[in-house]
Amino acid sequence: MKEVLDITIEPMRVSDLDRVLEIEAVSYPTPWSRRAFQSELTENSYAHYFVARHNGEIVGYVGMWTILEEAHITNIAVHPDFRRKGVGRRMLLAMFEEAKRYGCTRMTLEVRVSNYSAQALYKELGFVNRGIRKGYYSDTNEDAYIMWKDDLGPARPKEERLRWMY
Repeated sequence: MKEVLDITIEPMRVSDLDRVLEIEAVSYPTPWSRRAFQSELTENSYAHYFVARHNGEIVGYVGMWTILEEAHITNIAVHPDFRRKGVGRRMLLAMFEEAKRYGCTRMTLEVRVSNYSAQALYKELGFVNRGIRKGYYSDTNEDAYIMWKDDLGPARPKEERLRWMY
């Protein structure tokens, strides 16, 4: 049986970025910069970023944008020492709930065509491959699958979602 870690999911803070950047660097061939994460945390009102902690240590992170009824997973990573222990699944389940809080009814993401383990997780959680973005990853010119999950739950009334505009 697969080990499942006891983790907590909490909002990412700027003070978390050193560890987040470590995980980013070992997870992606072209990692995001500190400035990119800082901008998401401090300047982007559509962005929502969270970390997963195990025994106080950040072991993963996830980010998404919420725009009207759609949520878009911008990035997700788990430190290699903690993969295949339920961390990614738990983070995505938390994002489903967070997205619903903002009135989202569906979610999308892109995933490398070569990332079979991520695709398997996304499919288990109800995402469906709906298209391809040719050459999406500029570091390798690799294509990305566009995956959608259409059943997050009912949206909140539009007036409540747009309240920040007034």
